[in-house]
Amino acid sequence: MPSDILLSLVIPTFNESGNIEPLIVELCSILDREIARRYELIVVDDDSPDRTWELAEKIGVRLEQVRVLRRQSARGLSSAVVAGWKIARGEIWGVIDADLQHPPPVIAPLLAAMQAGADLALGTRHLPGGGVSDWKWSRRALSRGAQALAFILVPEARKVTDPMSGLFLVRASALDLTRINPLGYKILLDVLATGRFREIKEVPYVFRERVIGGSKVTLRQYGEFILQIVGLRFSRRNKLPPLS
Repeated sequence: MPSDILLSLVIPTFNESGNIEPLIVELCSILDREIARRYELIVVDDDSPDRTWELAEKIGVRLEQVRVLRRQSARGLSSAVVAGWKIARGEIWGVIDADLQHPPPVIAPLLAAMQAGADLALGTRHLPGGGVSDWKWSRRALSRGAQALAFILVPEARKVTDPMSGLFLVRASALDLTRINPLGYKILLDVLATGRFREIKEVPYVFRERVIGGSKVTLRQYGEFILQIVGLRFSRRNKLPPLS
């Protein structure tokens, strides 16, 4: 790979062997048009029993822009993202889910926003053109309730319409990874609370239903979410100084 990597996109995985190859193929098709040979896809797998990591490694033999980090003693989406960013070589870092519920084509306008000068560009379900497909009312209520709690306890979450989004790009220089406590699965909240941003852009998208596999959201993860936002609310960590 060339040394002038612009984008490092992390794909956290756990039991996603049915989704990882079509996701990578689609992302490569999009990014080859936008920034050919200036990106890397970093698959961070939590030692999946279905051997997602092994399939990703085989894809990486064919595609040099694919890198794989297999974690055998750690678990969790947020910590997987941070682990990927720690080995990233790009000026811009990002994250996208492996289950194809985040539509890969949204990466193109997010990248365009970053290239136009944004320090953070995120996909949002809560602007015109966005949505959540066929969610049940109970799931919608739970999502909105979690977002309302984030707005109340984490003032920085109010900067955006969808602080719960798991699809975003961020300028590496805007973050200090030592200030992020990767607990739970809503990494954007920590990014908003600890980063420094002159300009934030939002791109609407429709959150799609999973086709292969099942949801991995558990009661434990909801508990970790509560601990995360309470920790952010009462944290005494100072924010980074403004970007010059």
